[in-house]
Amino acid sequence: MGPCTRPVAEDDMERAMLVAGFLRMRHEPRPASVAVGLGSVGVRTAATCAGLYHAGLAPLLVFSGANNPYTARLFPRGEAVHYRDHAVSLGVPASDVLIEPRATNTAENIRLTRELLHDAGIEPATVLLVAWFPRRPYATARKLWPDAEFSCVPNPFSLSEFAHAGIREDIMINILVGELHRIQDYAERGYIEPQRIPSGVRTACSELIASGYDGRLGG
Repeated sequence: MGPCTRPVAEDDMERAMLVAGFLRMRHEPRPASVAVGLGSVGVRTAATCAGLYHAGLAPLLVFSGANNPYTARLFPRGEAVHYRDHAVSLGVPASDVLIEPRATNTAENIRLTRELLHDAGIEPATVLLVAWFPRRPYATARKLWPDAEFSCVPNPFSLSEFAHAGIREDIMINILVGELHRIQDYAERGYIEPQRIPSGVRTACSELIASGYDGRLGG
């Protein structure tokens, strides 16, 4: 079954938002050694991290990310570089921002960020993870970086920012379905810490698949 490209039905959007809510796991922000912003579309992640810095919740920011097909046009110098520049424009001192510009997937985000901090002589006990959908980054970090404690801070969700990156609503739903699939699959393979997926979220995902959203990206 190919990816759905027709206008998104209201019921399907409601199901998608249920899946998104699960993926956007949220912890109460609390002071941490560092906030790590994972590259994606828009600069919202940089703004969220800057807010954490100014609130005194993270004295150091790290931005991790190279590019993907959607962000290459928006961030020609790479996600991490543009995020750093945006955070500095919001008043964060450049000396309090580190960048990891090579990661092209979530596992690399976590592994390379840990290596970057280690090389800088920093072994954080607590880390704030900032992303649009931090559930899988959290599960990945728990597996690859077991000696740190992680809390998740999702960006405020905005379909308009994804649209600006050329991501239609039907593609966004496929991204959500694919993300849930990866959480299940990667946990079974031992790549990430298993996550308990509520039955309602599983049902919503199954109904989206039945509607043609199979987790593959359309053109």
